[in-house]
Amino acid sequence: MITLYTSATPNGRKISIALEELALDYEVKDINLTENVQKEDWYLKINPNGKIPAIIDHDENDIAIFESGAILIYLAEKTGRLLPADTVSRFNVMQWLFLQVGGVGPMQGQANVFYRYMDNAIPEATSRYQNETNRLYGLLNKQLANHELLAGDLSIADIAHYPWIKLADWAGINIEEYEHIKRWLKKLDAREAFAKGMNVPEDISDSDLLKLGKTIAVK
Repeated sequence: MITLYTSATPNGRKISIALEELALDYEVKDINLTENVQKEDWYLKINPNGKIPAIIDHDENDIAIFESGAILIYLAEKTGRLLPADTVSRFNVMQWLFLQVGGVGPMQGQANVFYRYMDNAIPEATSRYQNETNRLYGLLNKQLANHELLAGDLSIADIAHYPWIKLADWAGINIEEYEHIKRWLKKLDAREAFAKGMNVPEDISDSDLLKLGKTIAVK
């Protein structure tokens, strides 16, 4: 059994999608970010960075793991799925995973903050992060022009990008020009595990998402 500490954010939903796709038994602990639960001492023992997601794998001596990319790799290695064993294919997945962790996530996250949560109060900052996010989307679109999925078969690279790109409009990013990303999204939308994982801990309204985002942005 795995305990997933999460909230209704793209990074949290990466892990619930992976858990559903891998058919692993898990329980959900919904961390209330608006009440700063992620900064409480008990949680910092699990994730010293004070953010979500984190997991505890009770089948493996209660090992605790934080950072979404690390958790995805752990789950893939635990099950022998979503991350190839051979070196070339493995690192092909890894490079697209790390593009999300180090690029799309941080850049789109900042675009979210300045565009949505700060009501575009600093247009220069909004443009900077939106432009970089669009540059990265262009890179993904180019990759998907010649590949059905980002790195061969379905992998943790696809899972990492999916919940962020599903919220592209929240950062003021229009995906209409990215025809290959749209095709990729439609393919993944049809997977039951992705639909279930995107509703963990539960779907929330735009107003609640805005409140949650503003809370995260100032902490």
